[in-house]
Amino acid sequence: MAIDLSPPKRRGSDANLLPMINVVFLLLIFFLITAKLAPPEPFAVTPPEAQAGAEASAELTLHLDASGRLGFRELTSDDAGTDAPLLAALAAERGPGCAGADCAEAPRLLLRADAAAPVARLAALLPALAMAGFAGVELIVSEAAP
Repeated sequence: MAIDLSPPKRRGSDANLLPMINVVFLLLIFFLITAKLAPPEPFAVTPPEAQAGAEASAELTLHLDASGRLGFRELTSDDAGTDAPLLAALAAERGPGCAGADCAEAPRLLLRADAAAPVARLAALLPALAMAGFAGVELIVSEAAP
């Protein structure tokens, strides 16, 4: 009987890589399944920017408090119970050259709204201001604390 003293046959090196490849593919599948994919935006939007340190000043300033009450100079919406007299006074202050809805040099209108003001009230106010002849309204914001 002959004794075989040759070194044992080695298994292919590919057999050692197979478990590692399996683990990599399992991790890949796990991350693909658990990843939260954001839906694409329907169109590009440029968000508004607050200008740090810019002083807000205009000829006309409308105030909106946390309860939804409007104020313009000495008038408030509480005085009349409705906004109509206040909006009429605001429209009258636009100037003699701005009698109609079309006005070439309309004065700036600033809106100082309280942070706790109802959004529904603000949303209802903007069309009323447009009807009063103010096509653009600048909302005053405060700079967020870092």
